[in-house]
Amino acid sequence: MGLSDELKDGVGPIWEQVVTHPFVIELGDNTLSPERFRVYFDQDHLFLKDWAILLSLATAKAPDFDAARRLVGFLHLGLGGEEGLFQQAFRERGLSRQDVAGMEYRPTTFHYSGYLRNVAYTGTYTDVIATLLAVEWPYMDWAQRLASAGKRPSNRYYQTWIDLHTSDGMTGFVSWLRETVDEAPLSPVDRPRLQAIFRDVLRYELEFWEMAYNDEEWPQ
Repeated sequence: MGLSDELKDGVGPIWEQVVTHPFVIELGDNTLSPERFRVYFDQDHLFLKDWAILLSLATAKAPDFDAARRLVGFLHLGLGGEEGLFQQAFRERGLSRQDVAGMEYRPTTFHYSGYLRNVAYTGTYTDVIATLLAVEWPYMDWAQRLASAGKRPSNRYYQTWIDLHTSDGMTGFVSWLRETVDEAPLSPVDRPRLQAIFRDVLRYELEFWEMAYNDEEWPQ
């Protein structure tokens, strides 16, 4: 068993909560309320900024150009595909650039994004790669489960969300992240630290679904 499998097994129960959350199930069944998806969608747009920081700092810390090209390629894929979808949706909703620029982090997004920035700036290259794996792998998992179950929601944004996370670009990148983690040289203190990163990210992923599903707001 490789280290990536060990990290996933170490968060087994919470992993299943993430990939089978009611948000995911209802998205696949096309029963997710547009309001819940809109909260998620807007917050994910804000989250994308910090995701880009994580990938950019991983690129800066990459040990060679091959790794840097992999990371830059996925950053380009995200900013060209997912970010383009955000802009299309915002135009359809009649939002101006000022409206989009004025979107505010909700509590979970604020804390999750801060966690990613901290790892990006202070973590080792392997820390950042493990963080990316913990972010991307569960998304690929739930999307593949929906696709394998024959789920094809009529809402085109819901279907596009499944397609994005089952694409060749996504599956190839997750495979590369796993290989990189599995081949990383580790000291005795590295393994528990990477497991803690996996745990923290999966907790935040679960809270992110909860935030959107329950319309989390800041206390007044």
